[in-house]
Amino acid sequence: MRRIRVYTIAAVICLFPAGFLLAQRRHPPAAPAPLLKTTVDKQKIVIGEPIQLMLEATVPGDAPLTWPNLDSLPHFDFIQKGKVDSTVKSGERYYRQYLTVTSFDSGAFAIPRLTFIEGNKKYFSDSVRIDIGYSKFDPSKDYHDIKDIIEVPNPFARWFPWIVGVVALICLALVIWLIRKRKMLKTGAAAKDERQLTPYEEAVSQLKQLELQKHLLSDGSAKVYYSRLGDIFRYFLLRRLGIASLAETSDELIGQLRRLSLPGEQFAALSDTLRMSDFVKFAKYQPGLADGEQHHQTIRGAIESLEKMTAAGEAAEAEASTPKSENKTTN
Repeated sequence: MRRIRVYTIAAVICLFPAGFLLAQRRHPPAAPAPLLKTTVDKQKIVIGEPIQLMLEATVPGDAPLTWPNLDSLPHFDFIQKGKVDSTVKSGERYYRQYLTVTSFDSGAFAIPRLTFIEGNKKYFSDSVRIDIGYSKFDPSKDYHDIKDIIEVPNPFARWFPWIVGVVALICLALVIWLIRKRKMLKTGAAAKDERQLTPYEEAVSQLKQLELQKHLLSDGSAKVYYSRLGDIFRYFLLRRLGIASLAETSDELIGQLRRLSLPGEQFAALSDTLRMSDFVKFAKYQPGLADGEQHHQTIRGAIESLEKMTAAGEAAEAEASTPKSENKTTN
């Protein structure tokens, strides 16, 4: 009987390692969980002071790790989000991310636990308590803001002098080119027509050129059209009648034109045209194509009438100043 017990104990001792190995094969040990770590550079700040937050994760094996979605944190605002860096070493993966956060709520708040997913399992990081308060205030000193504005250096500041220099050179070259082109155009125009145009001829020529630009009325550039139309009439008055029209408002100019004895209907149409020019230039009024053509004809008709009246007056003065020949009669 004693021998049987000895043999039984020996058999159990010999079969125990085999049973232990068989159990391990049937129920393999669980894979180690990822090691998560959340650290901050300071746990007590004043309102608006930045905090450097670092997230670290060490994952054994090759299992992929899903990083938490960092869209928002309760009571905290993101200032800057760094990229997630990863490295592989000795059969494990190491992840790290730097973030800059701040808070504008006073009190004690916690950066919450963040969710990491490996396979079908969720793992949570530790929460970190942050105390947020106001800067110390000394009643004996002058009041100051909670936090001074921090100047952020501009990484492109060193390139500004070069950019300004290049732009200045380009502008200088453009100005020189425009000046030379303008001189060439003036020389060509002088060689083509050496005769000086009269104020009436110049006004009529410019009105014909403006008539070819009626498309400005339908292209949304009525201001350019009416500005040019008013300038043509004002230059004619300055050159032909000596009226300092360039420095006068439309109402002042209308007051001077009232003395020129224009026909009533023509004077009224001319006054409406000058006032319409002000509406277009200063009130951004957009007249139609028919209105633009009518105002063009009004300005041309006024120039023709003033030219005829002035020419007739000059002829009468010349005739009055010519000495009459004395008729000698002999009785």
